[in-house]
Amino acid sequence: MKPSNSLDLLVDLGQNHLEQAGQQLHSISSQQRAAAEQLEMLQGYRQDYAQRLLEAGRTGLTMSNYHNFVRFIATLDEAIQQQNKILQKLDDKVSASRDNWNEKRVRVNAYETLVERRQYRALKEQARQEQIQTDEISARLYAKAQGTY
Repeated sequence: MKPSNSLDLLVDLGQNHLEQAGQQLHSISSQQRAAAEQLEMLQGYRQDYAQRLLEAGRTGLTMSNYHNFVRFIATLDEAIQQQNKILQKLDDKVSASRDNWNEKRVRVNAYETLVERRQYRALKEQARQEQIQTDEISARLYAKAQGTY
């Protein structure tokens, strides 16, 4: 396989890996947003039930109703803690996925830089060859004009 083809292959593979890493980052970020929304919803429920307990306490409530409120709020607190753990894990995954995507992007950029350098060298060599041909033609024309050809 020629060097140019292998570099082109590396660029293509790198771009495919970059795209896959981007899709993975997007997916995990979506999960993170959904988990954050669910956490906000749980916190809203908790705040709502705490407010209801406070209002019911002002107007009077039975001991069993009080225990039911307290148990439900405790259940919401536990759910909030679990959701915070889930959200933290997703935050870590997003960070790792972002790092992976950045690594892939840097690698693709490096491959593309190598391709650009290769193309620059090829153009430079082509220009040098053209200059040599032009010089040879000029030398022949000059020699012919001088009658020494």
